[in-house]
Amino acid sequence: MAGVHRSKPVTNGASERVFAMVLTRGPISRADIARQTGLSKAAVTKAAQPLLAHGYLEELLDQGRQAVGSGRPSSPLQIQADREFFIGVKVTEDHLVGVVTDLGARVVTTQTWPLQSADADQTIAQIAELVAVLRDTEPAYKERSHCLGLAISGDIDRDTGVVRYSPFLGWRQVPLAELTAAATGLTVSIENDVKALAVAEHWFGAGVGTTCFAVVTVGIGIGCALVIDNRVHRGSHGVAGEIGHVPVAGDSPLCHCGGHGCVEAIAASGPIVKAVREASGDESIDFPDVLRLAIDGDGPARRAVGRAGQAIGLSVAAMANLVGPERIIVTADLADLASYEHFHQEASTAFAGQAFGAAADCELIFGYRPFEAWARGAAAVAIQTLFTL
Repeated sequence: MAGVHRSKPVTNGASERVFAMVLTRGPISRADIARQTGLSKAAVTKAAQPLLAHGYLEELLDQGRQAVGSGRPSSPLQIQADREFFIGVKVTEDHLVGVVTDLGARVVTTQTWPLQSADADQTIAQIAELVAVLRDTEPAYKERSHCLGLAISGDIDRDTGVVRYSPFLGWRQVPLAELTAAATGLTVSIENDVKALAVAEHWFGAGVGTTCFAVVTVGIGIGCALVIDNRVHRGSHGVAGEIGHVPVAGDSPLCHCGGHGCVEAIAASGPIVKAVREASGDESIDFPDVLRLAIDGDGPARRAVGRAGQAIGLSVAAMANLVGPERIIVTADLADLASYEHFHQEASTAFAGQAFGAAADCELIFGYRPFEAWARGAAAVAIQTLFTL
């Protein structure tokens, strides 16, 4: 994290656990927090004090309990959502998608701009301009937004704020957090875009209530992020969860990574389009065309998308066998693919056939996440950075 130093409202591990519980489960009583975290009631009260003092949490009077005279009201805790606002920006190969969220990661405004240049300095200047526009939308956003999260594809070192390698942008060893903090004056956190999406799902989405789950993204590439014991798992080299390069098809096709039979060489949008173009002889077909053809029952398109689903199913089964997540969230860049039953069926069938024993009990959830959701993930990273040790 880079930028102007700010004192954290979270002061210890207990405060972090209490805040996360209220954020994801609130309004919630201190007694329920104690039961679910294993902390004593006294420890919960002590941990909540700095969060209440700084205005990040507030107490609600339990009117029902007070009315029947059943003792002291429990005064459940909830976040004060407008206490602070957070900026999130998703950087794609051709667009910047920016959002402002409140403390509960509710998107309150959004902007999508064409990326003018992939040059790092020019991109940072455009990010700073976008952030200024977002903050100027409402006086409260400018007054109470101090943290910016950036989500970008590739090999990202969140601790140092350095983009080690982003293939779509051609960046290597770019100190993005430091440079963007200098350009915006904000505290900046950066994260791999899929891991940022997993942070949002963990605290605010389909991952709420689980301690171990995975997010798999299907689009121009195949991404994956793992949450294990309530933390995004990066592994020793920061690239844990790269199921896009799990081999599922023997010696072919050749993948851009140099491997053979990788999931990404079959299930990413480019290989799907290539297969349908070769079968039809129509070079004008793009990915939305493929999905429309498949939904209409076109044989080559249906086979290509079905094969992609099978590759995804095999790869997530391998992950389930190795990691044992409670839930796997498979998200697509396009709503048509996310809702396409044949894709779901092929993936689910392949998963069920390959998952071992109780690993097959892992829940598969299919959904659509537009780029605004990824930008929200970047904002969630900023929230997480401020509220975790």
